Amino acid sequence: MARTRWSRLVVAVAAAVLTISALSACSEANSTQREAENPWQITGATTSTGPSGPREGVPDTDRQAENGDGGEMDRLALNAVADIEEFWTENYSATFPGEFRPVSQLISWDATAPERDSVEFCAVSTHELVNAAYCGTDETIGWDRGVLLPELVEQFGEMAVVMVLAHEYGHALQIPAGIATEDSPGLVTEQQADCLAGVFLRHVAEGDSRHFTLNTTEGLNGVLGATVAVRDRDPDDPDNVHGSAFERVTAVQTGYTNGAEACAQIDEQEIEERRSGLPVTFEEPGEEYLQLEVTEDSLTDMAAALADILPVPGSPEYDYDGVPARCSDATPTAPVAYCPVTDVIGTDVDALAERAGETGGEDEPLSAIVAGDYNAFVVFVSRYALAYQNSKQLSLVGAETAGLRTACLSGVVTTELSREDSNPRLSAGDLDEAVSGLLADGLAASDVNGDVVPEGYLRLDAFRLGVLEGENACLTEYE
Repeated sequence: MARTRWSRLVVAVAAAVLTISALSACSEANSTQREAENPWQITGATTSTGPSGPREGVPDTDRQAENGDGGEMDRLALNAVADIEEFWTENYSATFPGEFRPVSQLISWDATAPERDSVEFCAVSTHELVNAAYCGTDETIGWDRGVLLPELVEQFGEMAVVMVLAHEYGHALQIPAGIATEDSPGLVTEQQADCLAGVFLRHVAEGDSRHFTLNTTEGLNGVLGATVAVRDRDPDDPDNVHGSAFERVTAVQTGYTNGAEACAQIDEQEIEERRSGLPVTFEEPGEEYLQLEVTEDSLTDMAAALADILPVPGSPEYDYDGVPARCSDATPTAPVAYCPVTDVIGTDVDALAERAGETGGEDEPLSAIVAGDYNAFVVFVSRYALAYQNSKQLSLVGAETAGLRTACLSGVVTTELSREDSNPRLSAGDLDEAVSGLLADGLAASDVNGDVVPEGYLRLDAFRLGVLEGENACLTEYE
């Protein structure tokens, strides 16, 4: 049969976080070492259920922004900048040459203001400029307090604003630190900035930030959600330089886990090695809009591919009439369930198909929902991964073990489905669809009973481990 190609349906993002810089321009101004155990778990970190966001009772910084209005959004941004500058003042010289030098100026604007009342930022009018950016020409950082920052807070919480400004400040560090030049590719500088933001986020999570705290559930989930929202639709497009959601989350974790030294190692070769074997381009014009319909026939094709990728002696049976009403040794999960005692994978095909189309609306700015077929198929893949584990007599119960192992093995399958001779074969965007679903509800990271760890970053990390390091890493990490 002919090869079937998948791509995600592009979700329009009405606002984007860009960098306007002599170093690199993310787009036009008017557009938008793993540790042995848990790489995100750190000594002294805020508990998973603790507060996340601005600390109560802490005086605001006296840092000021040109054209600021003294309102809530400017206070949030200025406090973030103050803490970022305090961190790098204390830590910059431990990794980079010389001493930390703050940016020369901060600028705030309201993108909804009349054109006559607008100011310029980096030689561009801020009228309708929904953006936050670093300008390398005059070493300034600016932000839109009228649309972008409120939208970030509404969608992902206050720490998303902190993440964005930590990213922009990362751009201000690159040339002085000697890790980039004016000729460095945009993707490299964007990945470095994400990484440097991750370094600061760890400082916050450890409880050492003056104005902010960060817990490891909804706080960090929100930060990563904002990272997913500001992604490139086609990672191989030279006009898209932030990187895919998969790549951006990886870069943030690199800095969070391994520190600023690891950020200095991000270059074209390192990114190419990470991308090796993964889909990073749409091969034919219009392919970005193609979707493989979720039907019994397509699931049958997927089942055949799974049997080749992760062979199971006496393959499980498939029931496409719905999930089992009862299973004596597991609680059935919708829309796909695996029953160990009968070795049957039951699927509610219509319900699974609906998952592929949950977009949040094209008019919703900064949506972290990436619509598309693989958001559905990866859940089907994950239930097969449970059958595979069952054949190896591994426990299928426990969100932190079986659930994360399932996500990891789903990542293994994802990489194999990206091979040139795979049928079906993934293409650019499919990894982001999986990342979106894992962050949103984590069904592909659930154990046989549907139990999921609340920390989205753990689910993403498990999936990424499988994608990048393979089956043995999954079986070793999640015993």
